[in-house]
Amino acid sequence: MHVFVTGGTGTIGSAVVAELLGNGHTVLALARSDGSAQPLESAGAKVLRGELADLDVLRSGAAQCDGVISLAFGRDYSSPDALARAITEESAALAALGQELLGTDRPIVTVSGTPWVPGRASTEDDPLPTDGPVGGRGRSVTALLDLASDGLRSMAVRMPRTVHNEGRGGFAGLLADAARRTGVAGYPGDGTQRWPAVHALDAAALFRLVLESAPAGTSWHAVGDEGDAVRDIATVIGRRLGLPVEEVPQEEFGPFGPIFAMDQPASSAHTRDALGWQPAHPSLLDDLENIQP
Repeated sequence: MHVFVTGGTGTIGSAVVAELLGNGHTVLALARSDGSAQPLESAGAKVLRGELADLDVLRSGAAQCDGVISLAFGRDYSSPDALARAITEESAALAALGQELLGTDRPIVTVSGTPWVPGRASTEDDPLPTDGPVGGRGRSVTALLDLASDGLRSMAVRMPRTVHNEGRGGFAGLLADAARRTGVAGYPGDGTQRWPAVHALDAAALFRLVLESAPAGTSWHAVGDEGDAVRDIATVIGRRLGLPVEEVPQEEFGPFGPIFAMDQPASSAHTRDALGWQPAHPSLLDDLENIQP
């Protein structure tokens, strides 16, 4: 399969590109600059120059390929307004890609987050939130899945709050960055809230499986660890960086503070049973041992 990939240089995207190429597929990858084009070409992908906001470029990429994996998302999370702009840009991109493939029965796999369900781990059957700080993302992903009845094999892979590789990435990576900046390995609340996690290489394998075989209109959970206590995550970060581990006000984490404070475990039992997906790489707490002081 010739696959158009957006966001192919990030923690998830670079692993997805390698997974596709290593399993007999070819890749056309969106690249916004020479700096992002170079690693894609070195990996063996062909490059289509453009940005996520270039909807005509996205349509062209989708039209050239047998399927799409849409991973690109803005990098500025410094404020609620910046996050909202990133969600708006992603929503427009998904709509353009979906309309280009409508009626072709070709696959498109997009990414979202695992939902929060009070009192239990979320499952693949739980709906995405359509309100709150990331509600716009839930609405755009749901709209894409709804196109499954119009000749589009649309699927979503829901990612946990931390996608990690070599001790970097995701919400745990943001905690480590904050620790380096402030001199404290901090966590909001009492630290008992749980975050799900997955190794990037395991997530990449699931994206490939979903692209190849998942039914239209379905959602899947790329969850390796159902939920690690945030205090345990901060404890490993503090030990690796030689910093004290303390509770800090959630406001110090900016727009992510309320999300950081939530208990949000997630299950991938159905995904494992239905697709035969078996995570094989280190857990988050083990992988954080790779953090360098």
